[in-house]
Amino acid sequence: MAVLAKVLIPGKTAESSQTTQYIADGVTTIIDKFTATNFSASSATLSVNLVTASGSASNGNLIVKTRTLLAGETYIFPELTGQVLGASAFISTLAGTATAINIRASGREIS
Repeated sequence: MAVLAKVLIPGKTAESSQTTQYIADGVTTIIDKFTATNFSASSATLSVNLVTASGSASNGNLIVKTRTLLAGETYIFPELTGQVLGASAFISTLAGTATAINIRASGREIS
């Protein structure tokens, strides 16, 4: 068994439509850190789903619903730390506003 620490989602701006950000491609993944920063001058929201292999983002796999980040706030999601994704499972996000929140995630892939 090999364990590889890696960036799961390189720093990027979260989209205002439901978007797959990371897929556990043939590996089991443990999320170690997921960070979001609101770089806008107004409050903005972010939702995060952890979706099983053959599923789609829905209320059934919603882990964080419309978490409000104040202008300039950075939030480290304790709700996601330690969560495990099976092979082909994925992280999906939905920002309430386009061009407001940057995200980044790191973790370990186990193969």
